[in-house]
Amino acid sequence: MAVHALPDRILRIKNIGKTFHHKKVSLEVLKDINLTVHPGEFVSILGAGGSGKSTLLRLLVGLDTDYSGEITLGGQPVTGPDVKRGIVFQEARLLPWLTVFDNIAIALKNAAGSAAEKKELVQRYIELVGLNGFENAWPYQLSGGMSQRVAIARALVNRPNVLLLDEPFGALGAMTRAFLQQELQAIWRKENITMILVTQDAEEAVFLADRIVVMEANPGRIKRIFVGPGAYPRDRSSPQFNNLKRLALAEVSGEDASKSGQPAFVDFNQLGKVRLSW
Repeated sequence: MAVHALPDRILRIKNIGKTFHHKKVSLEVLKDINLTVHPGEFVSILGAGGSGKSTLLRLLVGLDTDYSGEITLGGQPVTGPDVKRGIVFQEARLLPWLTVFDNIAIALKNAAGSAAEKKELVQRYIELVGLNGFENAWPYQLSGGMSQRVAIARALVNRPNVLLLDEPFGALGAMTRAFLQQELQAIWRKENITMILVTQDAEEAVFLADRIVVMEANPGRIKRIFVGPGAYPRDRSSPQFNNLKRLALAEVSGEDASKSGQPAFVDFNQLGKVRLSW
C-alpha cells in the first residue's frame, strides 16, 4: 500500500505560536511550529511534560482557536471542531448511562443517513476494534483497554480524515498498552487514515510512527524529526528499532544524539510529497 499526496487531505501547520495569559503573566507554550502531515501518514509527537504536545493537539482539533499562525486541512482553515478531525483522549470519557453501542452511536447523532445505515456503521467499528459481543455492555463492566477501544471506535465512526490521539494508552498497564499499540497500528493500516499521536513514551512513538516529531519545552518547539525504523510490523528487539529509540530519548532528555555517530534526523518538511510503502 502506498500513500499519495491528496491535496484535499493534507494537514498543514504553519508558524504556530500559542501564549497563555493570566492576569499580568504571559506564558509562551508554543513557538514557530511548522509541520506538514500527509494523507495516511502516522506521526508521533514525542516530548516531556510541558513541551506543548497536548496544547498543539487541542489546536489541531479546533478546541482552542486563540493562537498565531495557520492550521489548514485540505486547504481549509481549522476554525473549530469538525467531524473531519476525530480525537481520543487519555481518559475514554464514556457516558456511564449508555451502552458500548450507544456510546459510539452518539457521535453520529447529527450525521446524515438513515437509522439503519448508522446502526450498520456503528457495528462495523465495534468489529474493527474487536468488541464483538460487548455491544450491550455498560462502561463500568469494561476494562481500561476495552474502554479505550470504545473511544477509538467513537472517534472513527464519522470517518474523519485525521485521528488525533492524546496519550490514549498512558494510564494502562504495560501489557495492555503494548497490545493496544499493535491494535491501533492494524486499524491505521486497514483504514488508511492519517493519525497523529501525542506521547511521552519513546518506544511507543518509534513502534507506531512513520515520523517521530520530538518537541522541546520553554517554549514548545520542534527539535528534531526522525524517520521511523523501516517497514511494518516493527520489531521492538531489532538494532535499528532500539538505536532510533535511544536517539529519540536522547533528544527528549537534552543529550547530544550526534555523538552516537548515527544520522540524527531527516526533516521531511522540506519535501513536497511523502510516499510510504510496506
